[in-house]
Amino acid sequence: MKIIKKIPIFLSIIALIGVIAISSTNTKTSDKKISIHKKAVKTSSLKIDTEMRGVWVTYMDLDMYGTDRSYKSFKRKFKNIANKAKDKKFNTLIVQVRPFSDALYESSYYPYSHIISGAQGKNPGYDPLKYMCAYSHKLGLKIHAWINPYRVRSTSDLKLSANNPYKNNKNLGVKVDDGIYYNPALSGVRKLIENGIKEIINNYDVDGIQFDDYFYPTSKKSFDEEQYKRYCKNVGYDKAISLKDWRIANVNILIAECYTVIHNTGKDIVFGISPQGNIENDYKMYADVKSWCSKSGYIDYICPQLYYSLKNPALTFERALKNWTSLEYNEDVSLYIGIAGYKTGTELDGGTWSYSDKILQEEVKLVRKKKLKGFMFYSFENLESEKAAKEVSNLVEILD
Repeated sequence: MKIIKKIPIFLSIIALIGVIAISSTNTKTSDKKISIHKKAVKTSSLKIDTEMRGVWVTYMDLDMYGTDRSYKSFKRKFKNIANKAKDKKFNTLIVQVRPFSDALYESSYYPYSHIISGAQGKNPGYDPLKYMCAYSHKLGLKIHAWINPYRVRSTSDLKLSANNPYKNNKNLGVKVDDGIYYNPALSGVRKLIENGIKEIINNYDVDGIQFDDYFYPTSKKSFDEEQYKRYCKNVGYDKAISLKDWRIANVNILIAECYTVIHNTGKDIVFGISPQGNIENDYKMYADVKSWCSKSGYIDYICPQLYYSLKNPALTFERALKNWTSLEYNEDVSLYIGIAGYKTGTELDGGTWSYSDKILQEEVKLVRKKKLKGFMFYSFENLESEKAAKEVSNLVEILD
């Protein structure tokens, strides 16, 4: 893995210049990109010396369906999650706190999640994230707030509350099949996402903020055609960058501004992204992972989801690992690896998860052989599942 000294994000400004003319919902333009990151401050204590051993805790793991939805029941559920992660020698929980333009915490911008109260917008009478932070730290675990920045809903089954930001301003989102997604081209969307991050880091004792692998939900031109045409008109068609580069720039601006928001607090909070494990697929979603890794001012860590077995016929874990370790990395960016607990003991990937019960153990050994900073396990549910029990037991054996 090639480590490079700090490459200022200003080197990427040329590629992003065209986005200065991006239209907001009221067609005003923004010139924020010119001064981005001049104020961002990194503290030395963000350096991580111990191995990252993370567990993703999904909104499904936290779903209060089938309970009385009381604070007592929620505490019991989360205690079980945190205690078992601790017992199995993990040290960080990555907890999904904003899955659908909603919140598993008290928010001024997003409604309470239906996952907790049963209906989006209904106050459960307690603050889940406040408790999760307190109990995690009581056990000596770190906690990262996992956010899906753009997804409003993925199916028509989810009923949005009247105070959902999309319901208040439908110009912010775009319908794609049965789903709804915020439009990355809009400055109003960036402001909403950044304000949501500000309130988390100001009001909760989190150790990190993480974005997952959902960026542009489609490559169809119609998704943001109006904004792209306006951009081309504003800068001149002969000077306009391609639709692909423009979309990449839209996402990059959000990532860079979120990084700035987080580090301007001066708190020891890291910002990471967990993209898909196939780099080509990331760029199909306009996720510029190569820039995020190589330039300062985007992220503190990246954790690609290498959800492949050692003998996956399409892409093996070892090959995917080589692809990621072959990239250039800024000295301030840590590389972690996401491993697929949910596939163990299944017939997925042509049955290549069933030939051994030490696949995850071998994968973590490969991660360590590359001298990487650690790994994250997807997901907590599979720490408890019977089908994954032997794999998990063998993995835990090497977590001293």
